Amino acid sequence: MKNLSLLVLVLVTFLATAQNKPVPLDQNLSNYKYPYPVHFIALKVQNQELQMAYMDVKPKNFNGKNVLLLHGKNFNGAYWKTTIEALTAKGYRVIAPDQIGFGKSTKPEHFQYSFQQLAQNTKAILDHLNITKTAVLGHSMGGMLATRFALMYPEMTEKLILENPIGLEDYKVVVPYQPIDWWYEKELKSNYESIKNYQLKFYYDNKWKPEYDQWVNILAGWTLHKDYPIIAWNSALTYDMIMTQPVVYEFPNIKAPTLLIIGTRDRTALGKNLAPENVRETLGLYYELGKKTQQKIPNATLVEIENIGHLPHIESFEKFIQPLTDFLLE
Repeated sequence: MKNLSLLVLVLVTFLATAQNKPVPLDQNLSNYKYPYPVHFIALKVQNQELQMAYMDVKPKNFNGKNVLLLHGKNFNGAYWKTTIEALTAKGYRVIAPDQIGFGKSTKPEHFQYSFQQLAQNTKAILDHLNITKTAVLGHSMGGMLATRFALMYPEMTEKLILENPIGLEDYKVVVPYQPIDWWYEKELKSNYESIKNYQLKFYYDNKWKPEYDQWVNILAGWTLHKDYPIIAWNSALTYDMIMTQPVVYEFPNIKAPTLLIIGTRDRTALGKNLAPENVRETLGLYYELGKKTQQKIPNATLVEIENIGHLPHIESFEKFIQPLTDFLLE
């Protein structure tokens, strides 16, 4: 009976996805299929047992090199599908985890989120797979995590790639602090319309394509399920982590060769609407932030993609993948 119920959920999800409509999704995305097999590692962290999901895709023509993909806050490992396809075609083994609190991984009721903790969790996967060296690619919030990972584990980080990372400026300096309960209440009010409008405005400059719907539908599907309060709570905790744990001051300490891939149309800045009006329009200017960050990171290369927003690997894949693969070959 349990298997039949799951089959019905998967069928409903498939039909709704075909029509670009969100369906209720539980906290573990049980009825959402990832592009590659999903594995789990058991973690004993902060006095609790957690399950961390990841995809490990090793091609037949493995070239001996690994690439670790770290997702952004509003996403999970599944949105790396085309990136994984392209990298494995060139012989790279690709590991794409869902961080604790995201995707198919555990959503704890209580957790002290820090980029250090997430980096340590991620290293546990690599240790489990006996991977000692890897290139690390982080997008959005994943860029902050990738930076922390590279700082904590320089011996493992062969190369660092930051794709439109947030945290290129210290938001807490200009954005008034909001307690976790405030972020939680805000998340509880999320729905399909608010999620799509946010992505339309900040990610895609009001230029929508049907293929973007799938990433809205995952978040919107969560809001339709009875599990949503625990998802919203974890989201609130991670907002607080981003706001209070800047990495921008440590960029000069990065040792790995670094590539910045920056869509210059991006205007993403956490808490921008909370900042004073005269400050608001100075935040999230990626056409400036990319250049400033390149100057801070030793041995950094900057590739700017004009007229592309927060998600180059979704919005303009060919312009994203070419500089990435060129950099990995260097």
